[in-house]
Amino acid sequence: MEKEAVIKYKNDDITIVWKPKMCIHSKLCWKQLGVVFKPAKRPWVDPKGASTERIMEQIDKCPSGALSYYNNKEEENIQVKTENIVEVMENGPLLVYGNITVKKDGGEEVVKNKVTAFCRCGQSGNKPYCDGSHTKINFKG
Repeated sequence: MEKEAVIKYKNDDITIVWKPKMCIHSKLCWKQLGVVFKPAKRPWVDPKGASTERIMEQIDKCPSGALSYYNNKEEENIQVKTENIVEVMENGPLLVYGNITVKKDGGEEVVKNKVTAFCRCGQSGNKPYCDGSHTKINFKG
């Protein structure tokens, strides 16, 4: 079983967590907060590029849940407490908000928190999750 890549970036207040395999490349992060999220640079996240509050506000808009954060003074494994909501994105993935468990072939269970984006176009290389392939094939739905 391949371990999921998780990359962390810290400032004084929070740790930004990025899970590349979950990213659907919506571009919201860098188009709305380019002083922090810079995809052409390495490292691509500058956790000191804006106020902590502004960074948290932007991360909360991440439609895939690939970006998240936690307070450096709290435990990392805080569970998001929310109701479960399913949203169909026009010409894009199926978003499931909340804490869910995905059962894979072979019985493996993966716990997902916050937002999970599921593929609707059938072209994802990371099924059942969306990897942004819908934009490449001009998926309509």
